[in-house]
Amino acid sequence: MIRVAAIQFSASDDVAANITAVSAAIRTAHAGGAGFIATPENTNLMAASKAAKFDRVFAQDDDPSLAALRALAAELGIWLLLGSLAIKLSTDKVANRSFLISPQGAIAAHYDKIHLYDVDLPNGEHYRESATVAGGGLAVSADLPFGRIGLTICYDLRFPQLYRTLAQDGAVLLTAPAAFTAETGKAHWHVLVRARAIETGAFVIAPAQCGSHPGNRRTFGHSLIVSPWGEILAEAGDQPEVIFADVDPAVSAAVRAQIPSLNGRTFLLAPRNVCADDLGRKD
Repeated sequence: MIRVAAIQFSASDDVAANITAVSAAIRTAHAGGAGFIATPENTNLMAASKAAKFDRVFAQDDDPSLAALRALAAELGIWLLLGSLAIKLSTDKVANRSFLISPQGAIAAHYDKIHLYDVDLPNGEHYRESATVAGGGLAVSADLPFGRIGLTICYDLRFPQLYRTLAQDGAVLLTAPAAFTAETGKAHWHVLVRARAIETGAFVIAPAQCGSHPGNRRTFGHSLIVSPWGEILAEAGDQPEVIFADVDPAVSAAVRAQIPSLNGRTFLLAPRNVCADDLGRKD
């Protein structure tokens, strides 16, 4: 059993201010008894434009937010999931990278967001994450003292096969840090997070950005911690907040024993040119 916390805050384009805000929230979570703490996607930066982003990003070894938060994890002796940081890869691409930090301040694992948010919303908003982000290609899980966790980021929530892969690899806790837009969050956030928990029999911790950001971007908030049965154990509102829940890997094992869907077969569609007669059916 471990007490986990999800941090919700509103990042800006001021990296130093973001470090200060999230560090204070991590201390609050630690004071509340959390041994595993997760921050949202884009913890270090929410920039208004590509130019603004590349004016404020760093290579991994030089990133001030990563250095500061690794030191804080070591000071507090906690497991820390940095939901994601923008890490400079080249002059025109960054990684949207999630970091798992050990209680010694070491990088225990990292994951680069696979599914990039390239969408056109009905309200006229347009997002092209691939314009600045190089997508990852590997699913990532890691062993912690209380169980295995699987790392994902935001838009990954719409791709259930990733979560099934992580669960079949033994993950009992799935992380889904996010910066969901206000519009899509209102429509789909709760359903998607709960669905990923139910279909995998895993706890899902989903810390989120909230409020207004540079570039007229608004995020939904409502950070969630969800049980393997799909119950919402904790939920934030639309303001900065820290939420808590207790995670017991035995609950995941029990749910998976009751509904062993991870052992089920996956069926393929028949080719489109196969007709009913070929399949032995009669009209």
